[in-house]
Amino acid sequence: MAGAGLTLLGGGSGLLAACGKSSKSASTTTAAGGKTPVDLGTLDYQLSWIKNVEFAGMYIADKSGYYTAAGFSGVNLMSGGPNVQQDSVVAAGKALMGISAPDITGAAIVKGAPIIVIGALFQKNPFAIMSLASNPIKTPQDMIGKKIGVQATNEPVWAAFLKANKIDPSKVNKVPAQFDPQPLANKEVDGWFSFITNEPNLLKVKGIDTVSFLLNDFNYPLVSQNIVVRKDSLTNDKAKLKAALMADIKGWHDSLKDPQKGADLAANDYGKALKLDAKEQALESAAQNKLILTTDTMANGIMTVTPALIDENIRTLGIAGLKITAAQLFDMSLINEIYSENPALKTV
Repeated sequence: MAGAGLTLLGGGSGLLAACGKSSKSASTTTAAGGKTPVDLGTLDYQLSWIKNVEFAGMYIADKSGYYTAAGFSGVNLMSGGPNVQQDSVVAAGKALMGISAPDITGAAIVKGAPIIVIGALFQKNPFAIMSLASNPIKTPQDMIGKKIGVQATNEPVWAAFLKANKIDPSKVNKVPAQFDPQPLANKEVDGWFSFITNEPNLLKVKGIDTVSFLLNDFNYPLVSQNIVVRKDSLTNDKAKLKAALMADIKGWHDSLKDPQKGADLAANDYGKALKLDAKEQALESAAQNKLILTTDTMANGIMTVTPALIDENIRTLGIAGLKITAAQLFDMSLINEIYSENPALKTV
């Protein structure tokens, strides 16, 4: 996951899923009451990381024919990775939509990228500090005097998190780390910078018990898995965006109901070449559901972001040194319009 700079275990990038095919054809109702087929072409969708269960809803939407039923001839789920800048791909018009994170997208916008966030799947970012259950770290203050493994790509978030919690960096022993959490299992460090959905489950399937706390719960609220588009596509490709979002919503509803479904597709189909552990993928799928469903999204629909949460995100980014306004980063008009027109989609 290339969320806000954090990458997950698993090798390989550049894998492309086959375009989904379906016998279903989309249509619009004419003034005379007949049906006219809609052809929206192929949907190019840039993912933020390798094809693991993080994108379960898209896999389900593809396999279930939701994209083709919405009018697309197919969907090209473009694999991400450490060498893929997903926001740049969207800004260049090489993908209609992309998955990213507010700090990455915000940084691109202030540099002039003509992009904007139109929704966010994760209402809480997955960043977490993981520790062994036998030596738990339960709060940021517990990190003082401890060794914490932090990956180079995550150091900006780490520094901002310490600042948000008024912790002197010299009081915590930051240990350079890669992404395999085995050093924590070996007790070489006391804590590990992680995604709550990933590394804890990697160790769990090995029989290693851990405890974790979310950065989001300690003065670092940020959404994640945000959907990025070019600003001009909100006008020029509005029909395509609405169709894609509606297919996404349906796919994620299925994933929320059955976490195993997307895990199986990740391990046995879309991410088969990555040799993913199906059991671990199922644990990740269940864990990420807790980041998707909140009181707000249960009321307003998944992928929506309330004005209050947007304001919290802007404050968090400010702590990290990114000065950007809510209007520059977020535009919720399209996702709100979808739910206004299709209120039944709010129900999971």
